[in-house]
Amino acid sequence: MASLSKELDKDLQRAVELAQSAGHEFVTLEHLLLALTSDPEATIVMEACGVDVGKLSQQLKDYMTGEFSYLQGENVAEAIVPTTGFHRVIQRALIHVQSSGRDEVTGANVLVALFAERESYATYFLQEQGMTRYDAVNYISHGVKKFGDSAPPSDADDEMQEDEDSGDDALAAYCVNLNIKARNGKVDPLIGREGEVSRAIQILCRRNKNNPLLVGEPGVGKTAIAEGLARKIIEDDVPDVLRGNVIYSLDMGALLAGTRYRGDFEERLKKVVSRLEEMPEAILFIDEIHTIIGAGATSGGAMDASNLLKPALQNGSMRCMGSTTYKEFRRHFEKDRALARRFQKIDVNEPSLTDTIKILQGLKPYFEDFHGLKYTNDAIKVAVELSSRYMADKKLPDKAIDVIDEVGASQMLVAASKRKKTIGVKDVEATIATMARIPPKSVSKNDAEKLQGLDV
Repeated sequence: MASLSKELDKDLQRAVELAQSAGHEFVTLEHLLLALTSDPEATIVMEACGVDVGKLSQQLKDYMTGEFSYLQGENVAEAIVPTTGFHRVIQRALIHVQSSGRDEVTGANVLVALFAERESYATYFLQEQGMTRYDAVNYISHGVKKFGDSAPPSDADDEMQEDEDSGDDALAAYCVNLNIKARNGKVDPLIGREGEVSRAIQILCRRNKNNPLLVGEPGVGKTAIAEGLARKIIEDDVPDVLRGNVIYSLDMGALLAGTRYRGDFEERLKKVVSRLEEMPEAILFIDEIHTIIGAGATSGGAMDASNLLKPALQNGSMRCMGSTTYKEFRRHFEKDRALARRFQKIDVNEPSLTDTIKILQGLKPYFEDFHGLKYTNDAIKVAVELSSRYMADKKLPDKAIDVIDEVGASQMLVAASKRKKTIGVKDVEATIATMARIPPKSVSKNDAEKLQGLDV
């Protein structure tokens, strides 16, 4: 059972006192709103929605002085009662909070419930200053002020959520700026993949359907291509046409978090798309893009997130880069031909052993710096060869990177005085034996030695 907060209890008492001091027989919504102008939570919401609280307070006082003379009675202290509208607002706020599973009704909840009383002067005064119920709910739920600024959300509505980002638009809240991530050194360099990168850049430079779709098995480095392209952009290692461009990665988790009602998800995605359409230098990257197909759709409904993207993807007003696997491409994109034809498919194949060795040689300094040790060239080569042979369930270069990272991590479990400063072939073999669950001796043998040991 929901209860009234201590502050709201004071607000209701204040409303009664206002009516008593003015000699009114009834406590009205106007008395309640005037009391809410002193409530901290309700005041924050009103100011965020563009209301001048001081002006509102004066309007209410002037209105009650001039229009409420008919409410004055002789025995006010005994006869004062709340109006039916007053009861409805409190009841509505209680039901609203109970249905959301929370325990306490605050002034902000009452403020939202007040808008249902459309014929009241209290609602009229709020609307006169441009405040709507939607503005109040939007601020309470998402911390979005009426005029585009972002602020910490209040604890006052059932749609409450905590937005971790304090950015001033939808991109800051629901996307990750890969250029900034790369500038902060959180993106590894892209080694190789010249063909795929060149093809992606060429597609991004098209007038229409300028949306590359990276398709490949898990672990071949699709996401690394998008992040690597962002790093190349900040290093000016791209053609002139892409210089100054910014890649934003859509954060599906942030986009979905806290969406409890039909339309919340679509509204957020629409804001992201609209903002990107205003930025000709922006590129949207959607990792695991197949997840947007069906997202936000109701049972039996055709509208989902992909349908919101289609118009912008078709006319070239927004550039989008996606990544998915062959399995998901067949399952989703081949069924939604309208979406598939808006993208240009780029096959990202598993690199050869030679290319993988080059990739690991390029990444080696970053792992050495992180783990505080050195890898020999032979260790890198063996990590690629043995991971390719014994870890068939994964793809290069991902599994080879996992191996050298795991070898470095294994030394962190050893006492500082006994840690190795250099990782060699034997260390890699032991780690692969553990990861692949095979005897260490089997890993160190080559194919010729194994054939010699076979019984004829």
